[in-house]
Amino acid sequence: MDFTGGKTLSNSHSPSSFTKFNSAFTAGLLNPMSPPPNKTRSSPVVCELIASSSNIHQRTQTKNQALIQVPISDPRQNQTPPVIDKRALTMQQISDLLSIRSPGNKFNDPGSSDIKLTLSSKDGISVSMNVHKQILVAHSRFFEVKLSDKLAKYQWNGSAEVYMVEITDCDDVEVYIETLRLMYCKYLRKELMRNGISKNIKILKVAVVIGFDAGVLSCLEHLEAAPWAEDDEEKVTCALAELRLENVGAGDVLKRVSVEVTNGTGEVGDNEQVLLKLLHVVLEGKDEKARREMKGLVLKMLRENSSPNDLRKESLYSACDGCLELLRHHFLRAASSDLQDVSQIARQADNLHWMLDILIERRIAEDFLKSWASQSELSDVHSKVPAVHRHGVSRVTARLFVGMGKGQLLVPKEVRYMLLQTWLVPFYEDFGWMRRVSKGVDTHLIEDGLSNTILTLPLAWQREILLAWFYRFLNSSENCPNIQRGFEVWWRRAFWQRNGEQQLPTQLHLTTPTNANS
Repeated sequence: MDFTGGKTLSNSHSPSSFTKFNSAFTAGLLNPMSPPPNKTRSSPVVCELIASSSNIHQRTQTKNQALIQVPISDPRQNQTPPVIDKRALTMQQISDLLSIRSPGNKFNDPGSSDIKLTLSSKDGISVSMNVHKQILVAHSRFFEVKLSDKLAKYQWNGSAEVYMVEITDCDDVEVYIETLRLMYCKYLRKELMRNGISKNIKILKVAVVIGFDAGVLSCLEHLEAAPWAEDDEEKVTCALAELRLENVGAGDVLKRVSVEVTNGTGEVGDNEQVLLKLLHVVLEGKDEKARREMKGLVLKMLRENSSPNDLRKESLYSACDGCLELLRHHFLRAASSDLQDVSQIARQADNLHWMLDILIERRIAEDFLKSWASQSELSDVHSKVPAVHRHGVSRVTARLFVGMGKGQLLVPKEVRYMLLQTWLVPFYEDFGWMRRVSKGVDTHLIEDGLSNTILTLPLAWQREILLAWFYRFLNSSENCPNIQRGFEVWWRRAFWQRNGEQQLPTQLHLTTPTNANS
């Protein structure tokens, strides 16, 4: 819609879409001394709009009957979808809206109104309605100024004269009508409850432009209290940022999606404390089923909303160190045949696996890899712990193989080699258990990760590791990862390429072909 001069609650919002109202308003306001609208001198546009208003329901109904085709043939036959005229549907909705009047409500009442208001949209929709100067002036600072200025020179003595007012280029005629209708309602919040969030945001924007303060406050109260769908949050925050209503209640609405910064303390520290609390609650929870569900949820939230400031690296590694210390304690006890609380081995290994996922997602897992590669004490006693309890430890090693194989972990070759020296044999010993017992383990992904990790090493180290695997695989293929692809790559590098280089000529001669017929 095109308006000018409309005040808003912030006195700073003046949408460009309302720049043509003055001229349209002046052009549409007829002198009350001129002949009444049903005479020949009345504005033909206004007369046409009045006719359209009286016959809108009948014409729209006929048009809908012609365009919305109900299939009557065999339902098994292919049916084309019905054709719906959006314009006709909009006109029908507007007609229904104009006909809503509770007892005593004077909205669109031709018997008592003193203004015929015509609204025209940019897409050609034009609707006339009956409104009251007293209502508009009392509820809208915009109409208070405009109607007082334009009609002051005429005698407003309660006569039966009807004044014609036209507003052009409305963005949404239906929403504008709905906003005007709210001026006639006693309980605005009750009426707004009938609408969805999106509709009330549109009403809020119109209410701000025309200075309908009661409507603005009621819309904000509704937005603050009503539940939002997932996609409503962005709509609300964007609308409030555009309208700049911080001083009239928008701040209460925005508290649902933002944290105030007070006394010099930022929200970053508070967020980190909350996230750390969540991490420790998951790590220490007693319900295993709930722990599994919450691990997936927290990891998903951290992945989707990761920020370098939400969780510091030191905080994450502090949680990892706690899990690793508990793992070491219970693992060494089990290795000495003390199986009391032996279930803690699998629990803490699972916690480390989860924390490692978080570190790898954030590309900060290199220090974890170095620490894990140095756990030679655990590796030495690995075989003394029953496989049913220890195979979770090898899942941590497997996760590191996958991370290095995908390039998510970049450490010096000495560290990569130390990891393989420390944990590769225990990993081999637990591989069969991991494949049979652990749920969700992708053995092919692990095998590819191990192959790629080995192939990042110098050729002599590749030879040492892959020949040892070759002998092991021939003796127990069911309980050993199949890294044949890595073995083939090493073979080509070590033998085929070298032999090919020896067969290359020492000098390469280029000759120019000659034409045989020359």
